[in-house]
Amino acid sequence: MRRIHFSFSLLLMIVPACFPQTEARTAPPTVTPQITSSIADARTLITQGRLQDAARELDVLAAQQPEPAGVERLRGFIAYQQNKMTEASEAFAAAVRQDPTDMESLQMRGVILFRTGQAAEAIPLLEKAHAAISSSNIDPNYVLALCYITTGRYDDARHAFAAEYGFPYDSAAAWLITARLLLRRELVQPAADAAQKALQADPHIPLAHQLLGEIALAKGDTAGAIAELEKEREINPLDGELYERLGDAYLRNGRGADAQQALDRAILLEPNSTGPYILLGKALLYQQNPVMATMYLERARAMDPANAMTHMLLGQAYRTTGRREDAAHEFETAAKLKNPGTKTQASSSDSQQRP
Repeated sequence: MRRIHFSFSLLLMIVPACFPQTEARTAPPTVTPQITSSIADARTLITQGRLQDAARELDVLAAQQPEPAGVERLRGFIAYQQNKMTEASEAFAAAVRQDPTDMESLQMRGVILFRTGQAAEAIPLLEKAHAAISSSNIDPNYVLALCYITTGRYDDARHAFAAEYGFPYDSAAAWLITARLLLRRELVQPAADAAQKALQADPHIPLAHQLLGEIALAKGDTAGAIAELEKEREINPLDGELYERLGDAYLRNGRGADAQQALDRAILLEPNSTGPYILLGKALLYQQNPVMATMYLERARAMDPANAMTHMLLGQAYRTTGRREDAAHEFETAAKLKNPGTKTQASSSDSQQRP
């Protein structure tokens, strides 16, 4: 089963992408036109990606007494984009002290607490920001839901995810999106429980049985996986990823012909996905058909040359058809991909491994 992990780089990417749309706050009457112009210049430099130039402009403004409003918030955004979390947190905290209504700075402090492993401390800040603003650089529902998951508050996470997508919080869709995101965090049993709740709310909701099938497959329960995935096929018969998962389950269960049929369907529906080609090559090797296996595996190699499994299986296919030099090259490539920097050929035990 493919694991999809939440990446902190997502948060890092969202801010600079959305920052240019952030409107400037109304300047207090005591701010001179020159200061207002300097802040606007710094904002423009940030949107252009000239962070160092913007920082120098803001440093000059920060040295003034009193410090002009809005400077610390911009300094916080710069530090955040540079992944300087301590500096960013201090700047956003200063911005909130200067202006307690600055919910974006408050929210960003919550995001930073989450990123630095302090989800429980982040929750009250994000909840306050969420109550005050409907949109901003970092979506409050999403980050708040991740904090709830980290602290084991799964029902609160479901409410937040439901708000993110506009679902009723007790709907099948809300349970299912929660299940999927719990699984991304490798919380397998809570994910399975949420998927079951989705099916209780709507027995015909697509993707719930597929998620349960993936969980069973990851646990090595191929019979359970097949049962769930076949139920999904009845509900959602045109999903290429479903047939890939089903083909994998059949293959693990020794049902080579069923696997081949499922994977053929997967390729028809998702011709640009490498997974079905790799699995189909493996299925054909099981069926002692290395020539056909080679065709599919070479296609997979062309689509994704960095996949070590493809090279290993292709080496086995080449060896079976007598192409020993090509086989040795594929085994060596597979070994290098598994262990970057190695200069040795794949071990004889690897090269002799049968599919």
